[in-house]
This record gives sequence, C-alpha cells and structure tokens, in this order.
Amino acid sequence: MSKSKRWSSEVTEHSNALDLESSVFTKDSARGIAESLKRSAEHSKRRKSDPYRSAMSMLTFYINRAGKNLPKSRRERLEAAKDELRSLYGKKRT
Repeated sequence: MSKSKRWSSEVTEHSNALDLESSVFTKDSARGIAESLKRSAEHSKRRKSDPYRSAMSMLTFYINRAGKNLPKSRRERLEAAKDELRSLYGKKRT
C-alpha cells in the first residue's frame, strides 16, 4: 500500500478533528451520513473549529481522498450528504 493511501486512511480513522462513527461514509443514505457526522462533531472534544465546519471538512476530505476510485453512485450520495449537513445546520449553499 502506498504512503498516501495509508496517510489518508490514518487521518480518517484517527483524526484529531472528530471521533467518527464506524463506517460512516458507507451508509446507505445521505441523511444518515450527515446525521452521523453532525453527532460526531457535536460530541467531539478534539475538534478545533465549530461543529459544522469540522463535519463538512471531514466529509470533503473523504470525498477528495477517495478521488476517482469512488463509484459514481457513492460519490453522489456523499455530495448529497453535504447538502443534508447544510440543512441540518441551517446553512445555505454558497
């Protein structure tokens, strides 16, 4: 396994940003992913910014690191999770 793959996997699993629920990014619904990230962000004592920013950053990080290896349907679900996360926090898309 290449260093970059190990690095991103390590960040996802042991990040100081959030304590993530197991298999959060493989959930079947965008809403479920967003709710899990929101719970994790609000309960984490290790995050460095507000819960919304921490949750969105972790989601964006995962999407970016998975890159072209991410199946289209899963990428679409994760992108939809961004909208759900915005909705949960009452934010508007910029």
